[in-house]
Amino acid sequence: MSAPRVQLTDDEWRQKLTPEEFAVLRQAGTEPPFTGEYTDTKTEGVYECRACGAELFRSSEKFESHCGWPSFFDPANSDAVILRPDDSLGMRRTEVLCANCHSHLGHVFEGEGYPTPTDQRYCINSICLKLVPS
Repeated sequence: MSAPRVQLTDDEWRQKLTPEEFAVLRQAGTEPPFTGEYTDTKTEGVYECRACGAELFRSSEKFESHCGWPSFFDPANSDAVILRPDDSLGMRRTEVLCANCHSHLGHVFEGEGYPTPTDQRYCINSICLKLVPS
């Protein structure tokens, strides 16, 4: 994995982010399901990384998965995110990171049967995103 384009120390990230944002974005936490700002949002626009402002997802790829977090079937650009194995919590998952600053965003799952073009569900924490309406 290449180095992030945006590199800050933990203290610099703590100054930039709220404690809740830091816990999820920089420490790979997870916000509680059905509590996030964008879980049910239907506003058209671009979802940016809350940590660095990089474009990550678009509303046109967002779908209702009823899982408790915003779900997308594809990133806005294939280079917008990095995928890496995550074997934490006793299970095998694929973690989704912002390619620009390597902040934790959530996880991607495949083969769940959602009627999407990619059969993927990028399950992303709302707290990691900032919606810029179009």
